[in-house]
Amino acid sequence: MNTPKNPSLDAVSQSHAGKSLDALIHSKLAKMSGGMSPISLSLAYADWAMHLAASPERQLKLAQEAAKFSYQVFAASLSGKPHGAADAPTVVEKDGRFKDEGWNQWPFNTLKDSFKASEKWWGDATQVEGVSRHHQHMMSFFARQWMDALSPSNWAATNPEVLRKGQESMGQTWLKGFESYTRDMQAMRQARTDANPDTLAELDFEVGKQVAITPGKVVFRNHLIELIQYTPMTKTVFPEPLLIIPSCIMKYYILDLSPENSMVRYLVGKGHTVFIVSWRNPDASDRELGMQDYLQLGVVDAMAAVKTATGAERIHSLGYCLGGTFLSIIASALGRRAQLNKGAKGKAAMPHRRQEDHAAFDELPELASVTLLAAQTDFTEPGELGVFIDDDQLKTLREDMAEKGYLSGKQMAGSFQFLNSRDLIWSRNTRRYLLGQDEVGNDMMSWNADLTRLPERMHSEYLSSLFLNNALANGHYRVAGMGVALMDIKAPMLVVGTVRDHVSPWRSVYKIHLLTDTQTTFILAAGGHNAGIISEPGHANRSYQMAAADKGHDWTAPDEWVAKAPLFDGSWWEAMHAWLADRSGEQVPAKAIPAKQALCNAPGEYVMVRYAD
Repeated sequence: MNTPKNPSLDAVSQSHAGKSLDALIHSKLAKMSGGMSPISLSLAYADWAMHLAASPERQLKLAQEAAKFSYQVFAASLSGKPHGAADAPTVVEKDGRFKDEGWNQWPFNTLKDSFKASEKWWGDATQVEGVSRHHQHMMSFFARQWMDALSPSNWAATNPEVLRKGQESMGQTWLKGFESYTRDMQAMRQARTDANPDTLAELDFEVGKQVAITPGKVVFRNHLIELIQYTPMTKTVFPEPLLIIPSCIMKYYILDLSPENSMVRYLVGKGHTVFIVSWRNPDASDRELGMQDYLQLGVVDAMAAVKTATGAERIHSLGYCLGGTFLSIIASALGRRAQLNKGAKGKAAMPHRRQEDHAAFDELPELASVTLLAAQTDFTEPGELGVFIDDDQLKTLREDMAEKGYLSGKQMAGSFQFLNSRDLIWSRNTRRYLLGQDEVGNDMMSWNADLTRLPERMHSEYLSSLFLNNALANGHYRVAGMGVALMDIKAPMLVVGTVRDHVSPWRSVYKIHLLTDTQTTFILAAGGHNAGIISEPGHANRSYQMAAADKGHDWTAPDEWVAKAPLFDGSWWEAMHAWLADRSGEQVPAKAIPAKQALCNAPGEYVMVRYAD
C-alpha cells in the first residue's frame, strides 16, 4: 500500500531547496565582487549614472572642470612651476605618497598633478543631486579606491623615489623587492593548497610572553567571557575598581600590548584596580548567541563579578569600540532602573520584567563613571563601514554566515583592509616590493593578525538593530525587558574620539552630546581607531583637545568645538587618569587577589583560542 504524500512536507522541502539555491547563487556572485552584493553595487551605479544622464547642467560643469584641470596641468608642465603654484590644480590632500623631492621634477610633477586633478574631478563627479545618500557614499568610496590603485606612486616606472633608489643601490632595492614579492606569492599559494585548513601562522609577538603580560588572575568565567583582575602595583589604590569592556571584534590585549604600550599597565601603575573582559572566540556551536547574550553574559555578569570580587558598591567603567556601545546600553538600563526604583522597590517597579532580569540588574554596582573610547552610539554616520551596510548586503552576509555559523576573522580583517587600502595595500606594496624595505613588525601589527570571529545571530542583530535602524539613538532598543535611551545615563562621561578614525568617525562619536545631558568631557586625540587610542605617555608628537560640558549642557557643533577646545601636548591617558581620580574616593591599602578567587593566571585561556579563518 502506497503511503500518501504530505503536500505540506513537499512544500517545505521545495522551499528549503529553493532557498539553498538562492544562497548558492548569491554566494558565487558575491565572490566575483569582492564579497559585496553585486545587486547593491549595481543599484548604486545605476542610481548615479541615471541621475547624471538626466542632468546636462551637471555634465557641462564636469566637462568644464575637466578642461580647466587639464589646462592647469599642461600650463604648469610647460612653465616648470612646482606643484602648489597659484595656477596649479586644486589638491585634495597632502599624503605620504608624494613626499619625495623627485615628485617636484619633470615629468613626475606632471604625473602627480594629473593624478591629483583626476582624483579631484572624480570626487566631484560622484556628487550628483538626487542620488540617495547611501549610493552616493558607495560611488565616492569606490572612486577613491580606483584612484588609489591608479596612483603613479604604485608603479616603478612612474615613481621617482623607486627609480632613484634603485640606481643608487645598483638595483639591489629592486632585487630585494622582487624577492619579497616572490616569497609572499609562494606563501599565498601554499595557504590556498595547504591540506590542513586550520594551519595557523605564528604571531610575531607571543600572547602571554611578549604581549598581554601585565600580572593578574582570571577571577570569573562563563561561556562567553573570562574576567581578568590585575595584580596591584601600588601600595594604595582607589576604592572604585575600573571595569574595561573591549570590543568582541578584537582580542582584548589591544589594551595590554607590550609593557610600554599597555593602557592596562599604565592604569594599574596609577593606583587603579583594573578588571578587563576577555571575550571567547566563538565557533559554529555559538551561532545562536545574540546581542542580549553579549550584554548579559559579557557586561552584566562582569559587573556583578567585579562587585563580588571587591565588595565595591560603585565602579568605574570603560568601553572600547563595540564594547563601548555595549557599555552605553547597560549604563542606560542602569539609569532607567534607578529612576523606576525611586517610586517603587524591586520588581514592583517593572512588573513585566522576568525574575532573572530583575535580580541581575538590581544587584549590580552603581556606575561612578562611564568612559567610551571610539564608540558609536548614533549610527546615522557610520563612516566608511556604511559602504558595506544596506538590506541587500546584509542578506548576502546572512546567507554566508548561515553556512558556517559565524563571521570569520578573515572576512572582518579583509573589510578593514579594504577600508584603508591606500595605507594597508598600495603604500605597503610600494615600500615592500618597489623600494625593497623590510617590514618592521610591532606589537599592534601582531595583535591585528590575531583574528576573531563573531556569531551569526549576534552580528546580524548588531548590524540590523544599530546600523540599519539606529535603535539605540532612537530610544527603541530593549534590554532585559526594558526600553532604554541614552538620556537615562546619569553617571559622568568621558568620551574619546580620534581624528583619523574610519571605523568610528569622531563626529559620529561626538553625537553623544545630543543623546545625553549628563556631565560629559570630550577628548579628540590624534591618530586613528587603534593608534589614536594606544597613546602611551612619552611618545613624540602626541596631542589632544579636551573640553567639558556640564549637566544639562547646550549643543555645540563639532567644528565649533574643534575651534574652541584647548589643545594639549602629550598623551590623553594622563588626562583620563586625572579625570578618573577626580571622581574617585580617597585611596585605600591595596589587597592581593585571594587565591580562592583565581581560576588561572592572566591572560587566561579564551584569548589563546585562534582559528585560521
